[in-house]
Amino acid sequence: MGSPDFAVPTLEFLAGNFTIKGVVTQPDRPAGRGKVLTPPPVKLSALQYGLEVIQPTRLRDLGVFEKLQEWNPDAIIVAAFGQILRENVLNLPPYGCINVHASLLPRWRGAAPIQAAILSGDEVTGITIMQMDAGIDTGRIFSQKELPIKENETGIELGNRLAKLGAELLGETLLRILTGQLPTFPQDDSLATYAPKIEKSMGELDFSHSSAQLLRNIRAFYPWPGTQFNLDGQVIKVIKARAVLPGILFPGKRGLHEGLPAIGTSDGDLVIEELQPAGKKPMSGKAFLQGFKNWEIR
Repeated sequence: MGSPDFAVPTLEFLAGNFTIKGVVTQPDRPAGRGKVLTPPPVKLSALQYGLEVIQPTRLRDLGVFEKLQEWNPDAIIVAAFGQILRENVLNLPPYGCINVHASLLPRWRGAAPIQAAILSGDEVTGITIMQMDAGIDTGRIFSQKELPIKENETGIELGNRLAKLGAELLGETLLRILTGQLPTFPQDDSLATYAPKIEKSMGELDFSHSSAQLLRNIRAFYPWPGTQFNLDGQVIKVIKARAVLPGILFPGKRGLHEGLPAIGTSDGDLVIEELQPAGKKPMSGKAFLQGFKNWEIR
């Protein structure tokens, strides 16, 4: 069970080493400016391996559990599936449901652990292989492996590295799990933090915040939902920026820094190196200023 790019390396490992009875993923959804109906990456990968795929809106939809029973799996491997597993599914396989989670649990339980680690300024994250229970990422842990977060790493870059690490760690541990050679240990609930689902509204830049926090937002939310601000009624997405400390601009005020657009924050100036006006392609800050004459110090 999995849906986005993060889950693909896990599927590829399983397809090369185990018998996969079936794949459960999210439904095809509209994507891009043309709203073209697009399958999740896991579906595309599964079809390449000739695997049977189902795409229920909800696992409790009519016939879904019966299909799982028909497949009669020894274990269900879950990686960024995007739906809650109820107890009838959790209890179906003899070895239960085993999750490949993109954080060092109990830190960053929930839907968006990769973004949460960047947003909070964590220096290290990692992968946890865990036994799923009825809670949200609260189950007992089989194994963990750390991964340092690079200084300017974006959400998609960190996600790609964690996806590979997840498949590697599953490869190191799954056979030991299935043969009973790998004991579990409980999470310390007192150390738990929660990473809520990312909403599009989270991408709005608030220049009353610090430059460091804004830079973390820009990194964490790339490519989706992206970070943006409103410029005279036009939405401008910020793709890459840097901070200048101390700054000369008041929070939210526009100015220039070495020929690039800059906006004041609570502690410095945010210098925009790359951006994307609504309906246009990404461009450098300098190219943007050549076509936008109303950027001024105010």
